[in-house]
Amino acid sequence: MGMMLYFAIPRFQSVIGKDETKKFSRWIMFKTLELREKAVREQKNYVLHISMDSDKLWVSSDSMSEEALIEAENQGAGYPIPEDVRILDVEYPVKGKISMSRADIFFYKGGYSDKVLIHIEDDESNRTSILIEPFLSKIKVYEDYAEFN
Repeated sequence: MGMMLYFAIPRFQSVIGKDETKKFSRWIMFKTLELREKAVREQKNYVLHISMDSDKLWVSSDSMSEEALIEAENQGAGYPIPEDVRILDVEYPVKGKISMSRADIFFYKGGYSDKVLIHIEDDESNRTSILIEPFLSKIKVYEDYAEFN
């Protein structure tokens, strides 16, 4: 994992700048890589929860108690969504788009994840799409609103 990040970080830095949208995109990219690796290492399924209503992200695992799940959600443990960034929706190839309530992205102990596009927008209406592929460790960032077609 360390070797992969050693080669990936310079590439990510050239693509992603310093504003809040870019920082948020970078956090999602690294969090998805971390969750995929952690699921395999610990042999647990993990979920990245994205709440469009409350602008919170948090992580849970299949081994958490109901109390721990509620606590993780209430604390919004993870990364606060910057004020000038808004998650428009999370798009799945089969389930379609979720633009209200909560979207869950699963990371399985077999080393794969759900395939999703996370669409975000800043205060200046600049849109970014983040593609998470099931079996690839590379996360793609599009400087536009990309869709599954």
